[in-house]
Amino acid sequence: MKFMMFQLLSLLLAGAAVLPSCQKVEQGKVAEEAAILVFSKTAGFRHKSIEAGITAIKELAQEHQVQVTATEDAAYFVADSLKQYKAVVFLNTTGDVLNQAQEQAFEQYIQAGGGFAGIHAASDTEFEWPWFNKLVGAYFLDHPAVQPAAIDVLNKNHTSTSHLPDRWERTDEWYNFKSMNPDVQVLANLDEQTYKGGKNGDQHPIAWYHTFDGGRAFYTALGHTNESYAEPLFRQHMWGGIRYAMGE
Repeated sequence: MKFMMFQLLSLLLAGAAVLPSCQKVEQGKVAEEAAILVFSKTAGFRHKSIEAGITAIKELAQEHQVQVTATEDAAYFVADSLKQYKAVVFLNTTGDVLNQAQEQAFEQYIQAGGGFAGIHAASDTEFEWPWFNKLVGAYFLDHPAVQPAAIDVLNKNHTSTSHLPDRWERTDEWYNFKSMNPDVQVLANLDEQTYKGGKNGDQHPIAWYHTFDGGRAFYTALGHTNESYAEPLFRQHMWGGIRYAMGE
C-alpha cells in the first residue's frame, strides 16, 4: 500500500512540474501571434470610411488571431518597428505620408520579405516615389461619382477572390488609373460599360497582386464607402488580400 501511495504521489509531483512548462508554451503562442500594421495617415483628401475600415480589419483580425496596430504615426516606419509585422496595410492613405528615411526603411522591409496591402486610396499616395508606384501597382488619376458597376472576376485561385461571383455587382467610387505597372497579376477587371466615367477602357484592372522586390503586394481599388466595410463579400476580399500580403 505504501508503495502504491508513493507511486501516486510521484505522478502528481511530475504533473505539477510539467504544468508550468505547458503554460510557457501557451504564452509563447500568444507572443508569436502574427501582427499587421494598419497605416491610415492622410496628407490630402481624408476618407470618412477610414474608421469603419479600421474597425472591420480589427474584427477580421480577431477572428483569425492576428494582432493589429492601427496608426497614423509615420514614426512606425523604422526597421526595428516594421520587422514586427507580417504585413503593412495602407488604408485610404493620401498624399506624401512618409519622409525619405521612412521610405527607405519601408523599402528595406519589403526587400526582406515583408508584405503590403493597399486599400482604395493607397494608390492616391506618394506620387513622387517611383518605387511605391511599382509596389502599389498604379497611381490614382480621377474618379466619377459613386455609382453601381459590375466587376468581372478573372482569377478565383487567390485568397481575395476565391469566394466572389464571376460577375460582381456593387456600388463604390471607381478609380481611373495612370502609371500602371504591367507586371501585376490582375484579379478583377472593371466593366466600363456598366457605369459612367471610366477612362481605362476594356482593360481596367480594379484589384491585383504581385511579388515585388523581395516581398508581396496586393491592391484593391474598392473601399471608398462606409457601407463597403460592412459588406461580407468585400470584407472577405480585403482580408484575403491582407492574408496574401502576410504570406499565408
